[in-house]
Amino acid sequence: MATDPDDERLHDERPDDERVEQEVVLDVPAGQVTDTRLDVYITRFLPNVTRSKVQRGIKDGRVSVNGAVVTKPSTVVQAGDRLVAKVLRPPPIKLTPEPIPLDIVFEDDVLLVVNKPAGMVVHPAYGHRAGTLVNALLHHVGAGPLAYDDIEEEDDEHVGLATRDAGPRFEGDPVARPGLVHRLDKDTTGLMVVAKTDAALSHLAKQFAARTTRRRYLALVWGVPDPPAQRVETELGRSPRDRKRMAVVKPGRGKHAITHLETLEAHAHTALCRFRLETGRTHQIRVHARHLGHPLFGDRTYDGDRIVYGTAVGSRAKFIANLFEALPRQALHAHTLGFAHPVTEAPMDFEAPLPDDMAHVLERLRAVEPA
Repeated sequence: MATDPDDERLHDERPDDERVEQEVVLDVPAGQVTDTRLDVYITRFLPNVTRSKVQRGIKDGRVSVNGAVVTKPSTVVQAGDRLVAKVLRPPPIKLTPEPIPLDIVFEDDVLLVVNKPAGMVVHPAYGHRAGTLVNALLHHVGAGPLAYDDIEEEDDEHVGLATRDAGPRFEGDPVARPGLVHRLDKDTTGLMVVAKTDAALSHLAKQFAARTTRRRYLALVWGVPDPPAQRVETELGRSPRDRKRMAVVKPGRGKHAITHLETLEAHAHTALCRFRLETGRTHQIRVHARHLGHPLFGDRTYDGDRIVYGTAVGSRAKFIANLFEALPRQALHAHTLGFAHPVTEAPMDFEAPLPDDMAHVLERLRAVEPA
C-alpha cells in the first residue's frame, strides 16, 4: 500500500513534544570505494524519506560522521565511515474507533462489503491518523482502541476484524490495516471487501493474488479511446521526477500491470469507460489511462484537472470549470466486485451506483457535449 514519502523525516514541522527521536546507524563497508554524497547515501537507507528532508536534517546538525557533526549534505562518504542520523518521527499510531457512517452493501459473520465515499482514506498512517475507513470499521464491529505496534498479537474474534498481516510490514512502516484485503485511493469511490476473520482474509487474499476476483471500474476520461476496446500491459513504478506519482517505466524497473479498457459511451471530447484489472498496482487505472493519452477527468495527479481535448476558452472553459467544481477529484468509481465467499465458496457479486457528483458531471456532458 502506498505511503506518503513525507510521513517519516529527519526534519519535521511538528512541535518537538509531538515527535519521537530515533538514531539510525549506518556503517559504510570498509572495502567499499565510493564518491557518494552524504545526503544521497543516507536517503538510500531510510524508507519513506525524501532527499530534501535528509538535506534539511544534515544542515540542522542531526547527522554525525565518525562522531563529528557534519552540516554539509555534499560531504563525500568514505569507506569505513560510521554515520549516525537522528530521525524525528511522529509518535506511534493508535487505532481508535470512530462513529463514522458507513454504506454497508453486505455483511455476515466473516466479511462485509462497503461502498466507500470520496475523500475517505482507507487506513490510518502518519498523515491520516483519524477519519479513515479502518476507524469507522472498528466502531462498526464494536472494537476498542488498538495499539499500532501490537495489532498482530490481537485475536480476530476479539477485535472483530482480521488482524493477520495487519501491522507494520517493515521497520518504519506507518500503515495499519486490520481487515483490509485491498484498498482504493482516497478520492476513488466504490466497493471494497473487508475480512472479519483471519481465515476469510487469507482466502480472499489468495483470490486477489490468483486474479479470480471480478472487479470493474467506471471512469470518465478525456477524449474518446480509439480503438474503443484496448488492453494495456506495462510495468509501473515510482516516477523518477515525482515520488508521489506512479509512471510507466522500462522493463525490469517496475511491477507488471495489465488493464482492460472498454468504451461504453462517447461524447464530443470525453468518454465513459469501463476498466477491468488483471493486476492491482498503485494508481494502475489512472496511470494507464494517462499513458493512453486519456487521463481521468479531474485527476489532479495525472493531468486530468485541465482541458485536454476541445477548446479551452470562452463558454466552454467556464462549463468545464463548473464541472471541476462539482467533481473536485478523479472521476473513478469501483462499480462492481465479485469473489467466492471464503466459507461457502458461493459466488458473490455486488454493484454500486455512480456517486452523485460523478453522475451529475456525466449527465451534463451528455446534455452539452454529445457525440
